Amino acid sequence: MLLERWWDRLRRTVRAWPDPVAAAPRRPGRGFSEQALPPGRIGPGAMDRDFEFPRAPRNPGVELRPLSEAGPPGASVPFPDTPFQTTGPHGHRARMRDKLIARGPDALADYELLEMLLFLAFKQGDTKPLAKALINKYGSFANVIAAPADELGRLRGVGPHAVTAIKLVQAAAIRSARAELLNRPVLGTWDQLLDYLNLVLARERIEQFRVLFLDTRNRLLADEPQAKGTVNHTPVYPREVVKRALELHATALILVHNHPSGDPKPSRDDIEMTKEIQHAAATMGIVLHDHIIVGNGAFFSFRDEALLG
Repeated sequence: MLLERWWDRLRRTVRAWPDPVAAAPRRPGRGFSEQALPPGRIGPGAMDRDFEFPRAPRNPGVELRPLSEAGPPGASVPFPDTPFQTTGPHGHRARMRDKLIARGPDALADYELLEMLLFLAFKQGDTKPLAKALINKYGSFANVIAAPADELGRLRGVGPHAVTAIKLVQAAAIRSARAELLNRPVLGTWDQLLDYLNLVLARERIEQFRVLFLDTRNRLLADEPQAKGTVNHTPVYPREVVKRALELHATALILVHNHPSGDPKPSRDDIEMTKEIQHAAATMGIVLHDHIIVGNGAFFSFRDEALLG
């Protein structure tokens, strides 16, 4: 009985003690909470500090937009600031790479090639809308690649990294085509020469005058732009052409220029300028093999048309 009375007194004493938890200052607890949370946050009671959900990564100054929301090509609106809004279907980029490797580039549509090229500029995000918008604006994959860098850079949604990627492809294509001509007789690889000139000049917006300098075996020593002009005129100085030929020890020339209008038919000025260069070169023992005018997928050869005299 004594032991029971002592135990009962002890329990009553303990119940009378103040609750240390209730008396302690209130502070957010750790663990789970069912309290309603503001959008995008883990609220009080969940952690000692608020935590922001990660948002979709964005490139400063670079905005893409879906075609369904697009107005004129080149316009853009920012992506919504919601997680994973721009990543597209899971594994899409990996599937595109697998498709390219397993089936080859011919298995890809033009917009898919451009889409994959833009992967280099945008580490995350769906680049398909931008690829389609660029092709819609310029008409073809080739025209996008050949578009002027400054013009591409002014398009919202493109940005400097995308311009760099696009122009690198153009530079690689031109350099590869030129490598097929260097140190080989140009007159014996005429079709390759025309393909190269088409790649370099056919989509230029202004007239450009170039000279192919050849050695004694008609191998290509250099292809150099001599002048750029307006949409329908380029100033050319025969003395400068001959001077450069002597510096390179060239013994033959092929003149090349483009007509942005797409019509390669020579003007009277073209014919007269060609005769002046031919005469100036001949006085130094340099032969003019041809003058080629590049249009939009068409060519005019002074040699073929017997205009070299």
